[in-house]
Amino acid sequence: MTTAPLFDLTGRRALVTGGSRGIGQAIAVALARAGATVAVTARSKNSLAETCGAIESAGGTAIAIAQDVSDPDSARDGVAEAVRTLGGLDILINNAGIEEVCPSLDVAPPLWDRIVDTNLKGAFFVAQAAARSMRDGGNGGAIVNLCSLTSYVGVPTAVPYGASKSGLLGMTHALATEWAPLGIRVNAIAPGYFRTAMTEVFYENEDWQNRMLSRIPLARFGAEATDIGGVAVFLVSDAAAYVTGVCIPVDGGYLASI
Repeated sequence: MTTAPLFDLTGRRALVTGGSRGIGQAIAVALARAGATVAVTARSKNSLAETCGAIESAGGTAIAIAQDVSDPDSARDGVAEAVRTLGGLDILINNAGIEEVCPSLDVAPPLWDRIVDTNLKGAFFVAQAAARSMRDGGNGGAIVNLCSLTSYVGVPTAVPYGASKSGLLGMTHALATEWAPLGIRVNAIAPGYFRTAMTEVFYENEDWQNRMLSRIPLARFGAEATDIGGVAVFLVSDAAAYVTGVCIPVDGGYLASI
């Protein structure tokens, strides 16, 4: 293990929701490289094969679990399976999320419910189940919620998504204060512009890319493999033992520049 001791996750048991691709996959692999045993979830267990392979290639141990976080029963069952398989839970990365751009005047209740039920309601019930296990285990734990730039700024045609991610930031603050006596730290990451399957619709527009790059001080989009995992490892490690209730933007300076 070459990781500095404060960042060493050897012996820690982690659950990453929405781990089949993109940011969730990058974080799962980073946790494994730091020494954690990692359970990853997605709606389809088969979709997790690539992530599990990447974790194992990095020398880690991976466990695939089917979980639909928009269904509270499935959300809880996925956590319970992770706890049974891992023998407990020390880390939760609440990453599962969906987006569907739509002009606000055209948003219908099913679209609103689908996004908010996944991104906010689902995140809460996964966190609740994980926190119960952490409490019962007696050693506390660390939870990281994946927020967004839309937790801070308005993005046209992304109102349900922005509402869910703003709510997730508020939830992070509230749970951090409530669960601190249990030894559970709750923090968040707000990724900036990373090119993922969920955001590909934006990147297909070259004019949009150029406009966004002009607003990012570091003048590039985020790279999942190198820009996001280290922040997650920090937040769940002993290096962040006195850090709770914060959200770290990983955005190339976007929020600092407006």
